[in-house]
Amino acid sequence: MKRISIYFFVLSFLVVSCSKKLEINPTQSIAEEEVFTSDQNIKAALNGAYDAVSSSYLLGGDLQLYSELLAADGEIRWAGTYNQPREIWNKAIITNNSYVASTWTDAYKAINICNNILKAIDIVNEEDRDRVKGEALLLRGLTYFELVKLYAKPYSAGNVSANLGLQLITTPTVGNISDSNRVPRSTVQQTYDLVLSDLKEAKSLLPEDNGVYANVYVASAILSRIYLQTGDYAAARDEAHNVIENSSYKLVDKYSAAFNNEANSTEDIFALQVTAQDGSNDMQLFWSIADYGARDGDVDVLQKHINLYNASDDRVSLFYKDDAGIWRSGKWKFQYRNMPLIRLAEMYLTRAECNERLGTSEGNTPHDDIEEIRSRVGLTTPATVSLNDILLERKLELAHEGQAIHDVKRLKKTVDGFAFDANQLVFPIPLREINALGSSILKQNDGYQ
Repeated sequence: MKRISIYFFVLSFLVVSCSKKLEINPTQSIAEEEVFTSDQNIKAALNGAYDAVSSSYLLGGDLQLYSELLAADGEIRWAGTYNQPREIWNKAIITNNSYVASTWTDAYKAINICNNILKAIDIVNEEDRDRVKGEALLLRGLTYFELVKLYAKPYSAGNVSANLGLQLITTPTVGNISDSNRVPRSTVQQTYDLVLSDLKEAKSLLPEDNGVYANVYVASAILSRIYLQTGDYAAARDEAHNVIENSSYKLVDKYSAAFNNEANSTEDIFALQVTAQDGSNDMQLFWSIADYGARDGDVDVLQKHINLYNASDDRVSLFYKDDAGIWRSGKWKFQYRNMPLIRLAEMYLTRAECNERLGTSEGNTPHDDIEEIRSRVGLTTPATVSLNDILLERKLELAHEGQAIHDVKRLKKTVDGFAFDANQLVFPIPLREINALGSSILKQNDGYQ
């Protein structure tokens, strides 16, 4: 009898067992034909979907790390001994880079769990059905969104109806590779169409309050990111505005209080739950130092970045120096702390940028939204703010939180001498995936043949 693994919670809602933590086995084997045949098992599978997207190779830290390393531009440096992140930092990635391959594999595992849930959704108790379906759609759409930003040319490069996006697999796969896997890559536009479809439907189904799980405002926040990436500024503004005005999230009083928390802060729209027993935070592992339970400082913050801050800016005080005098990011200092994925501050910055671009003042003026951000860190705001002022504020506020390369690409900037749409800023399709399906089905990205 075939069997598959379904991941369950152990003490917290995003579970990843690893050697750095207490040895807890988070899996239980269930007969394949029994998994998606009851309300209880499907809800357990939904927990497994959250677990899967919180993999260290995905939202558990590595997706954020990749973004910052690709956008380093002399502001950070990979100083660690692992060669896989070094290839990403150097923009010289080989097709069998194990990190790149594991991210792809873990992402499609998460997508497959969501596909199974969606296929069996009618079995879920009616009173919970919309919520479960909404969460599965959100996690699938979010996973595809994170992949397309790294494994395909950016939306800003144009030619979105021809440039290759992802394999769009929306039917469940059980066991070995099936016909549902043997599909060619869709275009960038088709990939974004699916992402938007999933997130918009999720938004229509999710409740306003869902504990630490995804709710309607998480869907809005992710939609605002998607629309910003595609240059739909009115839609990005409106989704950000929805979160700011209609949710219960509030900026914390002190910038440093938004990080290193054992429980979600009032600013956390979406955060991974991490404890000594469960959860991964590879940002802490690679950005912090051994004194705080991490490796020995794999990512150095360089003076070029520190020099961007005003001396009176409270955000610069969150950086600290190790014994060798090297700057470290205090956002990821302590072990076993929750990992913020989307903070309310980002919504203010998105609304400000979009209002400025469109000449509108939906919800507030760009000046007043930026003042919300700057006043918290002890800075006054000039009487007028330009688009460049807003973009700098975004860079400083969200520094080292995983948005860097995506902003570089959408804003069509250069980084480390590479244009925003350079082949070197796009991940290769993992060689093992091409070998499994054949290059006639799964085409490699330019520059990696």
